[in-house]
Amino acid sequence: MKIYLKILVYIAFLVSLSMHQVTAQNVTKAHMDSLDAMVIEYYDLNIKVFQANSTVEDIDKVFELFADDFTYVHPKYGGVYTREDLYNGYVRNQENGGYNGDVTDIKILNKIIGLNAVTVYRIFVEKDEAGVKDGEPAMTLFEFSDGKISRIFEYW
Repeated sequence: MKIYLKILVYIAFLVSLSMHQVTAQNVTKAHMDSLDAMVIEYYDLNIKVFQANSTVEDIDKVFELFADDFTYVHPKYGGVYTREDLYNGYVRNQENGGYNGDVTDIKILNKIIGLNAVTVYRIFVEKDEAGVKDGEPAMTLFEFSDGKISRIFEYW
């Protein structure tokens, strides 16, 4: 009798674990679509910022997508930036003429959408002497919390 009780408790435990895992990984199509839409909006707004005639209001629209505790991680260019650090960098680049229209578009080559995260493999389309050319491919990870972008991690 004790053996049957132990087996029954063990089976119940395994079933509860498996049910918890299924529930935790349940990502609806609507949720995935909303993450995808936010990434597309982020890139669309950045293309507008990258133009010579962009304004601080254009930058503000990008930052409306970010959570209050947002962080930007780019190991190649100095590590971790707070929301404020990144905002100040955008404004400084704009004031210094860094946004001059050289980036004309962004092509997304591949996307993987998961539970509160999207990984994007993309290229910038850039102006050059001959017209436009595709830039180098790059990978970016977006993480989300409460309907906002909470972290961007650049892998280029």
